[in-house]
Amino acid sequence: MKVLKFGGTSVGSVNSILSVKKIVEAIEEPVIVVVSALGGITDKLLATSVMASKGDVGYEREFSEIITRHLDVIEGVIPDKMQRIEVQKRVMSLLDELGNIFKGVYLINDLSAKTSDTIVSYGERISSLIVSNVIEDARLFDSRKFIKTIKQFNKHIVDFEQTNQLIKETFNPLPKVSLVPGFISSSTENGEVTNLGRGGSDYTASILATALDANVLEIWTDVDGFMTADPRVISSAYVIDRLTFTEAMELCNFGAKVIYPPTIYPVYHKNIPIRILNTFNPEAPGTYISKEKVKEEGKAIIKGISSINDTCLITVQGLGMVGVIGVNYRIFKTLAKSGISVFMVSQASSENNTTFAVRNADADLAVQVLDEEFALERAQGDMNDTVAEKDLATVAIVGENMKRTPGIAGKLFGTLGSAGISVIACAQGASETNISFVIKFKYLRKALNSIHDSFFLSQYKVLNLFIAGVGTVGGNLLEQIRIQQPKLMQQNGLKLNVVGVSNSKRALFLREGLNLENCIDELKKNGEESSPEHLKEEILKMNIFNSVFVDCTANSAVSDLYETLLNNNVSVVAANKVAASSSYSNYIKLKETARHRGVKFLFETNVGAGLPIINTMND
Repeated sequence: MKVLKFGGTSVGSVNSILSVKKIVEAIEEPVIVVVSALGGITDKLLATSVMASKGDVGYEREFSEIITRHLDVIEGVIPDKMQRIEVQKRVMSLLDELGNIFKGVYLINDLSAKTSDTIVSYGERISSLIVSNVIEDARLFDSRKFIKTIKQFNKHIVDFEQTNQLIKETFNPLPKVSLVPGFISSSTENGEVTNLGRGGSDYTASILATALDANVLEIWTDVDGFMTADPRVISSAYVIDRLTFTEAMELCNFGAKVIYPPTIYPVYHKNIPIRILNTFNPEAPGTYISKEKVKEEGKAIIKGISSINDTCLITVQGLGMVGVIGVNYRIFKTLAKSGISVFMVSQASSENNTTFAVRNADADLAVQVLDEEFALERAQGDMNDTVAEKDLATVAIVGENMKRTPGIAGKLFGTLGSAGISVIACAQGASETNISFVIKFKYLRKALNSIHDSFFLSQYKVLNLFIAGVGTVGGNLLEQIRIQQPKLMQQNGLKLNVVGVSNSKRALFLREGLNLENCIDELKKNGEESSPEHLKEEILKMNIFNSVFVDCTANSAVSDLYETLLNNNVSVVAANKVAASSSYSNYIKLKETARHRGVKFLFETNVGAGLPIINTMND
């Protein structure tokens, strides 16, 4: 027996639901199918309920769109007219109930947690009803009857003892296809509707798989599996074939939204493997997650990089903390009482400060409650006011092969240093499967690309080139890059990526919709001139990794930019014959600057058709 979970995008349209039907009906063994609400419906329900609570009559328009969305899907997925009419009646009955709740919220201008939980439950209740009438021989179950929760710290926690017993009773005997709404549950105490949190459908599937000793838990989503990094940021990211439960958990906790983190706990204890698969590409092998650690020859030491964009660092500091027992206990007890979750902790060995990461939305409350907790110590001067630093990002590199491997941290921080990125805080557990660090949010994209490149997660190395001067030398250089690029990629694993070009008057950057040929054509036209100073500002603003400034001009004003560029971790390769006439001491100074910043300054006296530049870039 296996359990399959299909997310919102997998049941978000007529075509995707028909794909779900095809996948499920092709399985010969008994299956339990857990479905989320139609893609985007949960957010729509929440937004509509907030509008109603504020007395905004526009909620009726939003609710009307919810009705239309569901009826359109029914029309497209159920071909039999009589069956379709019956499903429409049952769905409209649920939508009528929902409409009455919205009207009540609108009239009294109040939205309690209980009412909100009830409202969002209709998303899964309706989607599961529809899908159960699409898949042949599917039998619909109500997860509120067997997923039971208790309340702790204002959150609904699964009562596993009662839940496991009810699941075994409910699914005995086990039908060929059982259809279950994910996410929703009910209170053990009073039977009221509760939910398992955003992403809770994954958790529902995991609970069922564990209680019924499934062979495998399949999470069907809209991606091919866990990626080495966010493909929206790193184009060379690829699917990870295998992960351990520990690696998957670490990646999930730090922003990889492939599965809901609590999903892993139940199946881990029974060693039930998880397979991540793509509803829209069912032939892809996906990612296989289990306890087994497989040594893969030739693979990178780290498995993947994950990040949390929404980070705030809170620092509690004071000499009065040194040697005092119980300070951290008071910090984290105070945060727990206020329902604030901490996802990273860093403390100096001197004990005079403790720094931890929270979501930006929790920052102000965290500062308030901690200042209240330590009010006496602050008044006596033993401790400082609590400090919050926002607009940060947390990055984690993950991999069990990092254990007992020297030099990983050194390579990581060396890579960040060469990219000109300062680490504000860092943490590594004794398990050595995760190194986490905090940086400014504006450097996140650059950091992810630099690490991905440095740890050989990509199949090739990238140099991002800005070429100043597109005359005889620069023009020949660009032509050689075009001709030799396939060979460089194949034999050297090197990709030369031209990100911008300039002549003596203007600079143009390859943005979306503007390729290199367009840029060169634009440079030849008369237009607004830009100064070398403007050129420098634009290059630094690009904030790209492995950046190389290639100077093919004969312009002393351009060569005056070298030191600034090197100090901002941009390598410089120059064939500028005017710059060649500058003093030897200046050349040594630039070499020293480059060495100190971890970048390169390569100067060529021969400017013949760009040939030496190709060689130095390859180096």
